[in-house]
Amino acid sequence: MPDITELIEQLQAARERVRAGGGEKRVAKQHEAGKLTARERLNLLFDEGSFIELDMFVKHRCTAFGMEDVEAPGEGVITGYGSIDGRLVYAFAQDFTVIGGSLGEMHAAKICKVMDLAMKAGAPLVGLNDSGGARIQEGVDALNGYGNIFFRNTMASGVIPQISVIMGPSAGGAVYSPALTDFVFMVEGTSQMFITGPQVIKAVTGEEVSPEQLGGARTHATKSGVAHFKAENEEECLATVRRLLSFLPSNNMEDPPRVKCEDPIDRMEERLRDIVPTDPNKPYDVRDVIRLVVDAGDFLEVHAGWAQNLVVGFCRISGMPVGVVANQPRTLAGCLDINASDKASRFVRFCDAFNIPLLTLVDTPGYLPGTDQEYGGIIRHGAKLLYAFSEATVPKITVILRKAYGGAYLAMCSRSLGADQVLAWPQAEVAVMGPEGAANIIFRDEIARADDPAALRREKIAAYREQFANPYVAASRGYVDVIVDPAETRPQLVAAFAAMSSKREARAARKHGNLPV
Repeated sequence: MPDITELIEQLQAARERVRAGGGEKRVAKQHEAGKLTARERLNLLFDEGSFIELDMFVKHRCTAFGMEDVEAPGEGVITGYGSIDGRLVYAFAQDFTVIGGSLGEMHAAKICKVMDLAMKAGAPLVGLNDSGGARIQEGVDALNGYGNIFFRNTMASGVIPQISVIMGPSAGGAVYSPALTDFVFMVEGTSQMFITGPQVIKAVTGEEVSPEQLGGARTHATKSGVAHFKAENEEECLATVRRLLSFLPSNNMEDPPRVKCEDPIDRMEERLRDIVPTDPNKPYDVRDVIRLVVDAGDFLEVHAGWAQNLVVGFCRISGMPVGVVANQPRTLAGCLDINASDKASRFVRFCDAFNIPLLTLVDTPGYLPGTDQEYGGIIRHGAKLLYAFSEATVPKITVILRKAYGGAYLAMCSRSLGADQVLAWPQAEVAVMGPEGAANIIFRDEIARADDPAALRREKIAAYREQFANPYVAASRGYVDVIVDPAETRPQLVAAFAAMSSKREARAARKHGNLPV
C-alpha cells in the first residue's frame, strides 16, 4: 500500500496535468491569438487566491469516432467559486486549449452543477465562453447538455444575476445561453457570436461576410444589441465585469450593496442650469446631467453603443445603487423608437427583479415617426416600456428635464405608470404634443384665414406654450410633485430616494403576466 506522501505526490501530479490544459503548444497558440487561457481569466476575475476549483477530475465517457483515446483535462471547462470584492461569486470558464472548448455531456454537467450551486447559495454566476460549439462526436448528448443549461438559465433569471463573457467563438445553439442571461460582454477582435456562420450564409444566400462583420463585438454592441458591453481587451473586459457586480445584489432577496458616500448629499450644482437649453430644439448630452447628480460622477453605462437615443446604466445616489433611464436629445432628438423601447424595458425589468431603484430623466418629443417604425412593430415594442415601468415595484423617481410629450411622456415612468415622485425643471414642457404641432392643429382654420398666417402662427405657438407647455399645469393636477431649480436636483433626489427606501407595494397574485414580446 502506498503511504500518504506517495498519495499526495500522485494528487499533485494529477492536478498539474489538469492545470496544464491542452499543453504548452495549444496555450501558446491561444496567446498568439490575443487570448488569455481560462485559468488566467479566472485569476483576473476573482480576488487574488480566492478561486476554489470544483470537478477538476471529471472525464468524458464518449467512445465514438476515436474519442476513447482522447484525453480532455478538466473536460474542457473550469468550474468553481471565489470572491469578487469579498463577495461570493460562482463561475465557469471554457478552455479552448482542450478540444476547442467544445461542449459534451460531462462538460455540460459541470456547468449545470455550478449553476445549481449558485442558485442554492444565492450568488451571481459568471460564464466565460470560449468554445467551438457542440462536441459533434457526442451527438444528441451534447445537444441535451445545451438544453439543460438553457433550462437553468431560465430558472435562475430574476433570482441571481447571470453574466456572460464571450471571449472567443460562440456559434449555433451555444449563443442562446448568453442570450438568456442578464448581461453579455464581448472583446474587440476575438469574440464572435452567430447562429449560422459565414460559410453557411454563403452557401444558402450567396452573401459573403467575415466572422467579425457578422458577429463581432462591434456588430453586437452597435447593431443587434446582443452585447451590453464591448471591451478593447480581456483585461478591460474582466475589470468591467467586476465593476458591474459592485452595483448588483447577490440575489433577488437582497438589497444592492450600499457604500459610504463621500460626495456631499446636499451638493448644489449650478452647472445644471446651463447644460439643458431652454430652447426645446437645441441638443445636449444627457450624460452630463447624470454625472452631475450622481455620487462622484460615477456612471456605468449599459448598451452604450446601441439605441443611442436612450441612455441606461448604473450609478449611486447617497451610496445606494440606482438604475438610470434617460432620453438622449443628442440622438434622434431623444425620440423613443423600437430599439430604445427594447433597451429600456429590459433594463427596467432587471432593476426591478433585483431591488435596484430607478431614476428616469425625461426629455422626449415622442415616438419616432416613419413607416420603418410602424412596420417594425413600434406599437408592440413601445408597449414593452409601458409594461416594464407599470410592473416595477422598486422606488421610481422621475425628473422631467424639458420636453415630455404625448405617449412618450407616459412611457417614461409618468405618475400614471406608478412613479413615486415626479420632479420637473422650470423649462419642462408637459403636453399632448409640442406647441408648434398643437398650434397647427388647434388653430389651423384661423391661421389659414389670417392676413399674416406666419405671424399669427407664431402668436398661437407662444400662447399655447404659455398656457400648456410648462410644468405648472401638470403640477396643478398633481402629476408633478415638485418643480425644482436644476441646481437643487441632487439633494432633491437624495431626499426622494431616502423617503422611498422602505417602499412596499403588493400586486395581484398571478402566475406571470403576458409581456408584449
